[in-house]
Amino acid sequence: MSVRRLAEASLQPASFAFNRANAAAAKQWIKKYPKGREQSAIIPLLMLAQEQESWVTKAAIETICDMLGMPYIRGLEVATFYTQYQLNPVGTRAHIQVCGTTPCMLRGSEALMDVCRSKIHHDQFHTNDKGTLSWEEVECLGACVNAPMVMIFKDTFEDLTPERLAEIIDLYEAGKGASVTPGPQNGRITSEPITGLTTLKSEKAILKTTRDREAKAAAKAAREAAPAAAAPVAPSKASKPKTDAPETSPALVTPSPAKVAPETEKAASVRAPRHSAANANKAAPEVEKVLKQRSGPIVKAEPAAAFKAPELKAAPIGAAGKKTVKTTRAKTGKPSLEDKNRPAGIARPALVDDLKLISGVGPKIEGILHSLGIFTYAQVASWKKAERGWVDGYLSFHGRIEREDWVKQAKALAKGGVAEYIRVFGKKPV
Repeated sequence: MSVRRLAEASLQPASFAFNRANAAAAKQWIKKYPKGREQSAIIPLLMLAQEQESWVTKAAIETICDMLGMPYIRGLEVATFYTQYQLNPVGTRAHIQVCGTTPCMLRGSEALMDVCRSKIHHDQFHTNDKGTLSWEEVECLGACVNAPMVMIFKDTFEDLTPERLAEIIDLYEAGKGASVTPGPQNGRITSEPITGLTTLKSEKAILKTTRDREAKAAAKAAREAAPAAAAPVAPSKASKPKTDAPETSPALVTPSPAKVAPETEKAASVRAPRHSAANANKAAPEVEKVLKQRSGPIVKAEPAAAFKAPELKAAPIGAAGKKTVKTTRAKTGKPSLEDKNRPAGIARPALVDDLKLISGVGPKIEGILHSLGIFTYAQVASWKKAERGWVDGYLSFHGRIEREDWVKQAKALAKGGVAEYIRVFGKKPV
């Protein structure tokens, strides 16, 4: 890093004071920092001084340090470290910063510097004869897509040609810099392609696409929510389509279903949910007979309202416990309220909480928890080792209940909602 020093003593003014507007702005900046940390305001205060005087003087640094109650050496460290502060006099009407980083260099920044050398001064940080203009090369100013570009005060001028920069310099030299419109100088709008927009040209088309997408999503959700279609009746032997495939072995042919009345067949096609207390016992004997022919013996599910925890105590979650969970999962295939290893602490709730507020629980895991009868923060907060191990058996990534501390999160949410969660964890639930 190059050494940055203050201007010679002969160039330094004897004193410095903020004008009325900047003095009020300085007080507002200081108020933004906590009590005892007011010294952090030195960076914006030095910028205010530079905007007022066009450069940062020694007197300005010392005055600001006195305002903030900090040693002068600390203020000098800041002013000499950051290259945004001009430590020597610059042009009173314009100090032109020419970006020389790779994108601008490839687009002709060297030619812009040649213009500055010819119209202002051959060397950087030197003013012209009248003291009104100066220039310097700087690193990236953040408008690479519109390279090459320069910055004058707080405004950027982009998509420049040497001829256009020469015109801008002449306008500032004549005191007419305010008449120059900042931004691209070739007619481009912000950072759009110079040839104009090629995509996203119609707001109506975008909105229509969004509406169509939402309509399709709503229609899909409605279809999924609708009752499942009646199961098709197996075709009889007489209606079997012709095929060139070899005949199936007689030993593997499924017997034809017994003839039953149409209304009975229809009732059997619309099967009551396994866990519905209202529908669990409505099937007539004839319906049960048909169902048995289709899928084998039917094990009646215990009504949800009468669900009870197993009489046996939950097995300890050690090596044997994990083995039990895996075996149960292999048998059931998916979460079930009828899992025989379901711990006593897992009970059906009356109300439903948004379990996704627990960090680590997304829509998919929330669906798994719901299928296990877990709907509230209080349920999760009451989990002991057996409950945690049982639920963990149904998760794709085991151990996350412990790693992400679901129980502690649920306790906070159950106690006071989001406000209590923020008090305990110092952040909002995500």
